[in-house]
Amino acid sequence: MSEWNYERAFSRNLGLVSPAEPLLLRGSCVAIAGLGGVGGVHLATLLRMGVGRFKLADLDRFELANTNRQYGATTRTLGRDKLEVMAEVARSINPDVELELFPEGIGPGNIARFLSGADVALDGIDFFALPIRRMFFAEARARGVPAVTSAPLGFGATLQVFAPGGMSFDEYFDVRDETPRLDQIVAFAVGLAPRALHLPYMDLGRVDLGAETGPSSSIGCQLAAGIASAAVVDLLLGRRVEAAPAFLQFDARRGRLARGRVRFGNRSPLQRLKRWYVKRLLTKGAPSPKGAPSLDGAPSREGAPPEGAAAPAGASSAKGAQEAARAA
Repeated sequence: MSEWNYERAFSRNLGLVSPAEPLLLRGSCVAIAGLGGVGGVHLATLLRMGVGRFKLADLDRFELANTNRQYGATTRTLGRDKLEVMAEVARSINPDVELELFPEGIGPGNIARFLSGADVALDGIDFFALPIRRMFFAEARARGVPAVTSAPLGFGATLQVFAPGGMSFDEYFDVRDETPRLDQIVAFAVGLAPRALHLPYMDLGRVDLGAETGPSSSIGCQLAAGIASAAVVDLLLGRRVEAAPAFLQFDARRGRLARGRVRFGNRSPLQRLKRWYVKRLLTKGAPSPKGAPSLDGAPSREGAPPEGAAAPAGASSAKGAQEAARAA
């Protein structure tokens, strides 16, 4: 393409990055596992920041229900492989981009190759694919690669960064191989959003844990991509990024920002209480114990469930907790 010029294409980033930093970004490699709700937007955002090399993995195809939030989902791409579509998008933004594609997804047989040579690992894996996600973060840690995850929750998003020398993914979320699947789901949900800013306005009756579906929005995905990509760019440029047990959550609808450190991760007394409460709702349904903290960190009303955890009219409390596990 005779008109293509990398420096001119990304010149408006200057002033936010130094004149020398685009060269660093151009030569950097980001491994993105999953190109669905957040992964595709992660890719497009980092491409427009000038990142020049990617490893991309996805084995899924676009469906009509992806239209509300996934970057590559259009009427023209229905039924097509997400990886193929997003590779075309990447090359249409930057014809010089270097891509290594993994159409089989990631698994034990190729995770080492997927993360080999990556400067940052970026999580776009489906929420419920916890064994694959744990493998992804463990391999990144073993290779000394920082790994980033951002969950789109309602009209907001979260951020956790796992540094090779810091708290690991399994340590922060307090999950192990022998941890039952439900306990892993609850732990992941509660650990992602210790303050759960999204729960007060979310219609929990729209969640089906068994079918692995629930409310989602392009707003949440866009915010997640912005937050995660900012962290990735800082990591690539050698800037300081606060790692787990630090967390961040911003909710645009409520105009609230929550950030802090969960000192012992999900092993802390408060996080253990939240996990117990969410699991109890998932399995039996139960009123909030007197004085128990709410999922967003404020004391709950006596005899009432934590703020936002009660299901709306017509929905069971157990189904409400399903959303806490699905979306938090």
